[in-house]
Amino acid sequence: MSTTHQSTVEVDLGGHLVTVPKGGLYDRFRMNTDVDEISRDPRVSGVDFFRTLPKTKVDSPIGETYTPNFYYRMSSARLTMLARSRAIRSRLPGELAPLEVAPGIGLVSVMFFRYDVCDIDFYTEAAVGIAVRPARHGKLGFVDLLAGLGNDHLESYVLSLPVSSDIAQVRGHDGYGFPKWVTELDVDIDATRTTARVADDSGETDLSLSVATPTQTGYRSGDRVSTLTSYTSIKGGWHSTLSQTNILSAGSALFPRGVDLRTGRGRLSEDLRSLSPFKNVRLDVTTEGQLALHMPVPTSVPSRK
Repeated sequence: MSTTHQSTVEVDLGGHLVTVPKGGLYDRFRMNTDVDEISRDPRVSGVDFFRTLPKTKVDSPIGETYTPNFYYRMSSARLTMLARSRAIRSRLPGELAPLEVAPGIGLVSVMFFRYDVCDIDFYTEAAVGIAVRPARHGKLGFVDLLAGLGNDHLESYVLSLPVSSDIAQVRGHDGYGFPKWVTELDVDIDATRTTARVADDSGETDLSLSVATPTQTGYRSGDRVSTLTSYTSIKGGWHSTLSQTNILSAGSALFPRGVDLRTGRGRLSEDLRSLSPFKNVRLDVTTEGQLALHMPVPTSVPSRK
């Protein structure tokens, strides 16, 4: 959410008028941000990660834009839970199948993100997602899969993805095919505590999380880069979106204790309840990271009978 009384300007995004902070990164650079200027921002540890990823100008459903979208300072939390494959399949398109850790048991997660410095300015985001099986997936044991969660080389299908800003909603929905809407959304993550609250249409709590932050480990830039591939359908065709996270400080807890996850009556809670999760298996919190979000590309998703 933008700072109170902050001046805004209107910009056209593929026929949608959205407001962005006046003098902010998007207003000044239109996605082609000067990385040297970012390097002088005291909130940003460094920009080496972004110098290895050149931006490309592309046509998209929201007009001409630059990709990847860079997030120079971000934090995130992901709570992964077990759920029965029958419930998961009821929410997946027929072409996708749940990633199972045991026969009839899959993985679902709730995620919260805070983007302090990025090409489209500050915003927050939440998600309910399902881990899906990639075409190349072989047999992995339960422990192997849990270890893999930490490496984030996962593939997912997102049911809901609320955000706190107009530009993030239009870009995410029209440009990427994600189920995004704008709502009041607070995410605060530090080395001791992780809290998040998503509001529903009436301002009441849709979904909230409060938990102790797992002990953090620092990493040098580039030493731990995780990837996540998300599948979306755009105009009837399957697309895959790659995100690369440069993890600078993170920690995890297996079978975490003291997790206060509360559901309400909003869309996020309804999506989570529809999956009937029954056990928390892993909490991953990144107190400092950087992200490159690539534009979606057409992909072949094999039909699964």
